[in-house]
Amino acid sequence: MKAFITFNQLREIGTKITEKRAFLEAHAARRQYNTFLSHSSADDEFLPGIITILENHGAVVYTDDGDDRLPEKTTPDTAKILRTAIDDCRRFVLFVTPNSKESRWIPWELGLSDGMKTTAAVALFPSAETWYDTTWSEQEYLGLYQRIIWGNFKDTEDNQWMVLNHHINTAIPLRRWLEG
Repeated sequence: MKAFITFNQLREIGTKITEKRAFLEAHAARRQYNTFLSHSSADDEFLPGIITILENHGAVVYTDDGDDRLPEKTTPDTAKILRTAIDDCRRFVLFVTPNSKESRWIPWELGLSDGMKTTAAVALFPSAETWYDTTWSEQEYLGLYQRIIWGNFKDTEDNQWMVLNHHINTAIPLRRWLEG
C-alpha cells in the first residue's frame, strides 16, 4: 500500500525536536546542501519532521527558514540567493500540502528547478490531514513529478520511504534517489 504522510505523523516526528527554531537555524547555517526543500510558510510547523525524514535518508537539506543571508523584506537579492541554492542542490523536494497553492514562491521555485534539473531530480513530498486524501496533489502541473511516499515494494512486506514515479508505476528507495 502507498500512502502520504499525515500532518499528525509529521507533528509527532517534529515534537522529538525540542528547539525547532534552533534546529532550522542550524540547518540554514551549514551552507553546503544537496537537497533544496521548498514549502509554504503556512506549513513551517512541519519542517522539522520533513527535514528529519530526508536527513535520515542521506539528504543535507536547505530551507529558507533561518537563512541569515536572506533580506528581511523580499528583494531581488532574495530571488538571487534562492536561485543559487536551487542550482547548487542536486535534488529539489517540494513539501506540498493544501496550503501550497496559496504560496507565491512555490511555483517560482518549482519552475526554476524544473528548468535547471531534469524532472527525475524533482520530487513532491505530499502531506494532508489523512493518508488517503490525495486528490489535491494531482492538480495541474503537480502531476508531472515523482512523489515521496511511505509504502512497500513488490514482493516485500516492510514499508519504507520511496520515490514513486506514478507515470510508470515504479519506485526507488528514498536514500538511493537522494544519492543520485
